Amino acid sequence: MMHMPTKRSLTILVTGGAGFVGSHLCDALLAEGHTVTCLDSFLTGSRANIAPLMNHPRFTLVDADICDDYIHHGHLDRIYNLACAASPARYQADPIHTMMTCVQGTLQLLALAERNGARFLQASTSEVYGDPEEHPQHEAYHGNVSCIGPRACYDEGKRAAETLSFDMHRQGRVDARVARIFNTYGPRMQRDDGRIVSNLIVQALSGQDLTIHGTGRQTRSFCYVSDLVRGLQSLMELRPNPGQPVNLGNPDEYQILELAEQVLAMTGSRSSLSFKPLPQDDPRRRRPDISAAERLLGWRPGVPLHQGLQATIEYFQMQLDVTPPRRRRHPTGPSEDWLHHPGAAE
Repeated sequence: MMHMPTKRSLTILVTGGAGFVGSHLCDALLAEGHTVTCLDSFLTGSRANIAPLMNHPRFTLVDADICDDYIHHGHLDRIYNLACAASPARYQADPIHTMMTCVQGTLQLLALAERNGARFLQASTSEVYGDPEEHPQHEAYHGNVSCIGPRACYDEGKRAAETLSFDMHRQGRVDARVARIFNTYGPRMQRDDGRIVSNLIVQALSGQDLTIHGTGRQTRSFCYVSDLVRGLQSLMELRPNPGQPVNLGNPDEYQILELAEQVLAMTGSRSSLSFKPLPQDDPRRRRPDISAAERLLGWRPGVPLHQGLQATIEYFQMQLDVTPPRRRRHPTGPSEDWLHHPGAAE
């Protein structure tokens, strides 16, 4: 089932709205006729992401941190909380601020939602499952998270944000929903944020060796950003409140080595692979069980990996100002046209 736009124009706050996912969400909400306030501290967000929106009559930018006091003038119908660094390199750079963004910042936004009678959506993460012992990961799984490791500021911070959201919901104070977001990729990712898709593409286009941590046999599931945004909107507009977190991600599972080979083939890069030690607490397997999203939202991702990677590669080619090389042959096929063959790499 496709996301169905709401029939009336809403006033919506998107925190972290200048970030990778947040800016795409702002685009989608404005396209549906809503009035959008984007709040961002620009610690990890980019003004370039929202530059095309700055003259839009229904778009407002607020340069602020959700950990600080924020007074919204006017009524709000919806609050999407996407404010938090999402890449390990960025959230580990200031772990205290990362934790406080998830806890203090989320609590302040929940209070804002309560004052306005606004519906609230917390962007959580698959990281709440830690290095999972259950596969694929279902919402009922409690996770395997280290509370003292270097990733804990984000993992435990997001778990606390979920707790706050559900406590406020159970008390009848806020209509709060929680989306557990799995690996997402697409245009507007930052080239240096340390996430695997952007890392591999930028390295391939720049002629650098592609960095593979561990053996490269660890797995991830990659969801294209437009699919995720559609899922977030569907969860926000679902009636009644589902009363549970909902996984949003692509259930297709790939080894990191498989992803690297696709990137090399699609960019035509002659780069080699460079193996580095696996970071502490890095998950070995990651794949969402999306049966709840299918049942509750009628949602499942529709963009295959090769199609999403092509759009992302083209974005970084423009960012890096490099000339697209001739594509390499796929190692298992006779023609470079494999990229456009229906079902290839899905």
